[in-house]
Amino acid sequence: MRTLVLGGIRSGKSQWAEGQLDAAAQQEPVRYMATGASPAADVEWARRVAAHRERRPGRWLTTETTDVPAALREDPTTATLVDDIGGWLTAELDRCDAWNAGSAAPGINALVAAVAAFAGPLALVSPEVGLTVVPATASGRRFADELGALNQRLAATCDRVVLIVAGQPITVKEPW
Repeated sequence: MRTLVLGGIRSGKSQWAEGQLDAAAQQEPVRYMATGASPAADVEWARRVAAHRERRPGRWLTTETTDVPAALREDPTTATLVDDIGGWLTAELDRCDAWNAGSAAPGINALVAAVAAFAGPLALVSPEVGLTVVPATASGRRFADELGALNQRLAATCDRVVLIVAGQPITVKEPW
């Protein structure tokens, strides 16, 4: 089952997704795919990353990558949690210079195709951008527009969509 887990900042979406995927994997290995860079000088960010690592079971394998489509295609059956799609999209927009004139469409299409083809349990954690103010900067609006459109495409591809609000899951789409 492919699940898209949406929520605001600090809503509990990662922790909820970890618990769901751990239960689905039934003691089998789980691949945790971290998409965000870890700036060495950012102490507060390092604490957040450490808290995420500490709560994962020991059998989980961590992969740090911005090439999520390739990693999903490389091993399409191991239970996988991608955390998070917003970090991946930021790296993709950087890579393609899409903040200016470039296009992230090829990478976005590759991600959606890799998710659609994934055969094992998969949880994708992504920020829900529709619950905030319209960003004041052009780059902020570009990110919100791109992530909103990507979340919609992933939701259409996934079997299940869950919105996390204050740590509580609200199922938006259930498999039939």
